[in-house]
Amino acid sequence: MPATLPQRRARLASLHRQRGASLLEAIAYLGVAALVVLAAVSLLQNAFGSARSNQTTEEITGLRTNVRKMYAGQPYNDTAMLANLVTAKAIPGTLSVASDGKTINNTWGGTVTPASADAATFAITYTKVPQDVCMNVVSGATGWTRIAGASDATPITAFPAAAADAAALCNAASNTIVFTAD
Repeated sequence: MPATLPQRRARLASLHRQRGASLLEAIAYLGVAALVVLAAVSLLQNAFGSARSNQTTEEITGLRTNVRKMYAGQPYNDTAMLANLVTAKAIPGTLSVASDGKTINNTWGGTVTPASADAATFAITYTKVPQDVCMNVVSGATGWTRIAGASDATPITAFPAAAADAAALCNAASNTIVFTAD
């Protein structure tokens, strides 16, 4: 049975009032959308920070392995260690080598310097390492005889490093870390 005229008018009036979202509904929607976007950005930053820590750990481990392989059975006291590593293409691909072959740079624009400490040990120095990456790399490091920093913190000689020791070593926004191995 068809609707009567008064019923149709009532339905049209009801539809007319419900024609769009109110200002309060729009503000609530935008607020929820902003929270979702902020949460996504935060998760991405954490993921990228973790990836940078993993990349740095792999670079340091790769350099240590390549130095040990290149100098197997020989003393490390070679003043041309960096040049030899560059010539042998033994620098990890994530590090950039300057066109003159005398400087290696990390992701943050700092230098990476492998050099002999003495005949029995060598060191790899990383500069401009962000605090969060420094903490993750130092606290998870193994296979080193010593890790020191530019700060007055006591060098780390027991591995894996305690979180408190890593925090003391990585106490600046931008850190220098010296990894020593034999």
